[in-house]
Amino acid sequence: MAAADDIALIQKQEETLVFPAFDEAVAFKIGVAIRKRALADNLPIIVDIRLWDRPLFYAAMPGSNASNPDWARRKSNVVKRYLKSTYRLVLEQQRPDRTFKIGEGLDIVDYVLAGGGFPVTVKGAGVIGAITVSGLPERQDHGVVVDALCDHLGVDKRGLALAAE
Repeated sequence: MAAADDIALIQKQEETLVFPAFDEAVAFKIGVAIRKRALADNLPIIVDIRLWDRPLFYAAMPGSNASNPDWARRKSNVVKRYLKSTYRLVLEQQRPDRTFKIGEGLDIVDYVLAGGGFPVTVKGAGVIGAITVSGLPERQDHGVVVDALCDHLGVDKRGLALAAE
């Protein structure tokens, strides 16, 4: 599937996976669901769910490493800056060095072009936070988040899933 097709599907994901409300209890439920899947499938990931003013959920799975939390932080910063998923930006920007163009003024210490960060969007409020997974190839990180959001929101995954590479 061409990058343009993936971008259009990710835009559809972002438009569809919108919460009626989002709070600590919702973050915990989604975080636990991702953790359960990670344990069942032996995924060496971390999951980080946060609002812009504070973290709400964090878990590290066996096999994750010390760099995963930093990758998640940098991905969350990208979601906050652009209000869209980081994998969509990867596909739009097409920058193999994982950095933003110099004119963007984004320091690599705090921002990275890598999939796995997804916006927490609340109807009537907009993007208020991010759900981020780190530890797998970026397309899979993104897919783990999308699967969990589909399950939580009762949305059919088949219509929103990216094709396997």
